[in-house]
Amino acid sequence: MDQQRIERLESSFNLVAPRAQELVDRFYALLFSRYPQVRPMFPDQMGDQKTKLIASLVLVVQNIRTPDKLLDPLTEMGKRHAEYGAVPEHYPLVRDTMLEVLGEIAGDAWNIQLENDWSAALDLVSSVMIEGAKSNTQVA
Repeated sequence: MDQQRIERLESSFNLVAPRAQELVDRFYALLFSRYPQVRPMFPDQMGDQKTKLIASLVLVVQNIRTPDKLLDPLTEMGKRHAEYGAVPEHYPLVRDTMLEVLGEIAGDAWNIQLENDWSAALDLVSSVMIEGAKSNTQVA
């Protein structure tokens, strides 16, 4: 990821971070309304899950300049998600929902460049998580 993209990601995240709770509330509401098939993978009470999503976003943005620091946590996250029933086909649903909600929260600051930046970042996160999930299912 180039320096300018990283700076745009950090800057846009700083813009939406004060509304993080609203972001995750809207994200899950939209995800579950559009893709009800994923709802059973989540707990009935979503408080802890929403906190984990915020923490994951913070982790990614804080370490985007040092992506090696993200490999282990994202690999482990991918393993856990596979145990919950997540499959590679779910990741684009999550990405697209997150992009839409980021755009809503960012408002007029959101543009096609930020959408492309976030899409690339979320695809990178997804690819590491999917590889982690695969490593969890491989027989030793």
